[in-house]
Amino acid sequence: MSDFFNSGWSLFVAIATALSLLACLALLIIAARRRVMANDNTTGHVWDEDLRELNNPLPRWWMWLFVLTVVFSAVYLAFYPGLGSMPGQFGWSSVGQYEDEQAKARAATAPLYAAFAATPAPVLARSPQAMAVGERLFANNCATCHGADARGSKGFPNLTDRDWLWGGTPENIAETITHGRQGNMPPIAAAVGTAQDVQNVANYVLSLSGSPHDTIAASIGRPKFAVCAACHGADGKGNPALGAPNLTDKVWLHGWGEAAVVAIVTQGKSNVMPPHASRLTPEQIHVLSAYVWGLSNRTAATP
Repeated sequence: MSDFFNSGWSLFVAIATALSLLACLALLIIAARRRVMANDNTTGHVWDEDLRELNNPLPRWWMWLFVLTVVFSAVYLAFYPGLGSMPGQFGWSSVGQYEDEQAKARAATAPLYAAFAATPAPVLARSPQAMAVGERLFANNCATCHGADARGSKGFPNLTDRDWLWGGTPENIAETITHGRQGNMPPIAAAVGTAQDVQNVANYVLSLSGSPHDTIAASIGRPKFAVCAACHGADGKGNPALGAPNLTDKVWLHGWGEAAVVAIVTQGKSNVMPPHASRLTPEQIHVLSAYVWGLSNRTAATP
């Protein structure tokens, strides 16, 4: 599919469009020059024994309507994009119109967000009006991945608990929304050792949160956990600066159990939270951050 981004396709579309318009005109000219045939003026086609197709020319009004259609198409293509990558005399584009509409919408809502901008997020989280706005922002920008209830799913964090990969303060949340995050767990099976060593480490990881595990395998795998401690810490409580998960709770983003942990250690895992700075204004991000923070701090956020 990458071939369709080649500049040659733009030239192909422009030529094909121009030839199509010329072909329409040529067809009309040929049809207009046809004359009534001698004798019975039929095409020779007969249906139902006596129903004959006549070879009459197009009505004049019909032909001129076709001509006007072709002329309109040519004028349209001169002013609007349609001939490949040519922008047209008006310089209109769907992207430009979208940006204009977004600018108008932001200007219309600017007074509303200005009232929230100076309010700290924990205080803003107790405002029903601000949270109603934040809920709509969440539904339009975040619910696709995190769910309408913000409880996430496999591979998408639950935002209603207090388990945060990159920190759960309003400032951390705002930074995540603004710039996005990219978490990367490299495959480290080779550094851990044999396949049995990986299974032992997986059981030790499960033991950190009190999850079902093989006690003997966990005790054997404990020394090998040193490979994981570089990111997750010697105590397994994670590192928000790196986005390394806390392994001592029972929150499993990519599934739990020995098989799931072995798969992640063996294959690694990469997660991306896209940045929203180009979609949302700083004021909108401030309100949205307060809303997300309030989801996991409902007691503090209750008016």
